[in-house]
Amino acid sequence: MPHTLVVGVHLVLIENGRVLLGRRADTAFAARHWHAPAGHLEAGESVLAGMAREADEELGITVREEDLDLVHTLHRLDADDGAGRLQLFLAPRAYTGTITNREPDKCAALRFWPLDRLPEPIVGYTADALAQIIAGRPLSVVGWPA
Repeated sequence: MPHTLVVGVHLVLIENGRVLLGRRADTAFAARHWHAPAGHLEAGESVLAGMAREADEELGITVREEDLDLVHTLHRLDADDGAGRLQLFLAPRAYTGTITNREPDKCAALRFWPLDRLPEPIVGYTADALAQIIAGRPLSVVGWPA
């Protein structure tokens, strides 16, 4: 039987050594934790189209698909439901517009944080991926049996 994956796309927006994170509101997933702007792919959508859509929906910025670079892939086994998740972290070379919080019901705050002083609490796999990105490692796996 083929393995089925949930695919998440995460925007890694780094400016002047600081990364943009959102503090999740009282949501079912990671309430009040800091996390990269992210979402899941929709049916029939490419990874690049999904990331461009999420950047617009969540932040009000326009990112062209051709301006996105894959900077990290994290293959995660979710301990809560046993599902495999492929978390793709994409960095834009450019964007237009002004960053605004367009989903205040899901995101309580947006803020740039120094890469060497990430906030707490932070979603664990987000912190893991950012550490791997800083170290120049393009792939990591989390939660899978050794």
